Amino acid sequence: MERDGSGPPAAVRDRTAGAPGPLGDGAGARPGRGGRGRTAAAGRRGRGVRDHQGRWGWLFATPMVVILGLFLVLPIGMAAWVSLLKWDGQSNPFSGAADFVGVRNYADLLTGPGQDRQLFMTSIRNNLYYVLLVVPLQTVLSLGLALAVHHRRVKGKGFFRTVFYFPSVTSSIAISTVFLFLFQGSGAVNALLKWVGITGPRWFTDAHGLVWSVLGLLGVVDPDKPVPALAAHGFLGLSWWDWLSGPSIAMCTLIVLAVWTTSGTYMLMFLAALQDVPVELEEAALLDGANRWQSFRNVTLPAIRPVVFLVATLGLIGTWQVFDAVYVMSQGAPANTTLTPAYLSYTAGFQDADYGRAAAIGFVLLAIILVMTLIQRLLLRERGGGRTARRPGARGLFLRGRSS
Repeated sequence: MERDGSGPPAAVRDRTAGAPGPLGDGAGARPGRGGRGRTAAAGRRGRGVRDHQGRWGWLFATPMVVILGLFLVLPIGMAAWVSLLKWDGQSNPFSGAADFVGVRNYADLLTGPGQDRQLFMTSIRNNLYYVLLVVPLQTVLSLGLALAVHHRRVKGKGFFRTVFYFPSVTSSIAISTVFLFLFQGSGAVNALLKWVGITGPRWFTDAHGLVWSVLGLLGVVDPDKPVPALAAHGFLGLSWWDWLSGPSIAMCTLIVLAVWTTSGTYMLMFLAALQDVPVELEEAALLDGANRWQSFRNVTLPAIRPVVFLVATLGLIGTWQVFDAVYVMSQGAPANTTLTPAYLSYTAGFQDADYGRAAAIGFVLLAIILVMTLIQRLLLRERGGGRTARRPGARGLFLRGRSS
């Protein structure tokens, strides 16, 4: 075997010229195309699997997409077109028989000098007071009920959950009818007030606002004689006297009804969120010297913040769409003080046969709900960023205890 002076024999060099070294890349060897080929093939197979799964996903989602398109997106588009028409519901709105009026229906509601604007702004005022009172009350009450039921020392939790939740599953029409009899002039509520020496109000016939009624009892103002400075000036077609009057006595009964019937549902949402809060965090805060309120404010409440936002959002949407209680109990009376946009849209379409104005009311109401939901999201957003800021309570209490 030949040698060329030093090093291994030539035959050995020839056999080992392309062999990999100890670390896998032999001297003089070209890079392994086989490894790159296997990687590329695996990547192509992965993409093929993902594409195959994506096609199956779209196949399973297609029926729901078609259903949502037919029964949600398409009706919304049709309603948007009807809101631009003067249509009485007796012809085909897409055949050209209805008069196209553009944005006149919206202009009449928002800037017009007629009665349409006055009724619409009155309904907005009524519903605004309804929202401002119902949403906080039902949120606080449902959270309180959830905390009471969630307490470890409470016995019969299943019984109390059923009792608190029962009004939420009862027919709203039936409950509205019961409330209508309870709050009549000779109903059970006024009889109970009379038994303790209080003359009950005229629940469904008194059109005065709650603010002016209370100030009238205190002798500050006369509810029957508006203050000239407030009555002479106004905003969006209503005087400041009307805007500041507060909810009517009849609207207060609707508020009590809404809070009583919805708190049970939101109680279950809060209860599920409370059960997800680690007990160790609460116990650590208590051991660090925090009282019950500090533990709730710094540990429990930040942990359930997303559920608070969910409950407030659902309550906001539901209160702006209130209809059934108004239809059964008052139908806008007395003096339109319980009129709401949803009920006004119903009367515009099914009583006045003005479906264009009814659809326009619905879309203005949708815009109001979206704007108020965004404002609520900004007010309830998490400060501090990220999910790690969601449960800062125990650590903050530890640091506070050490510093003291």
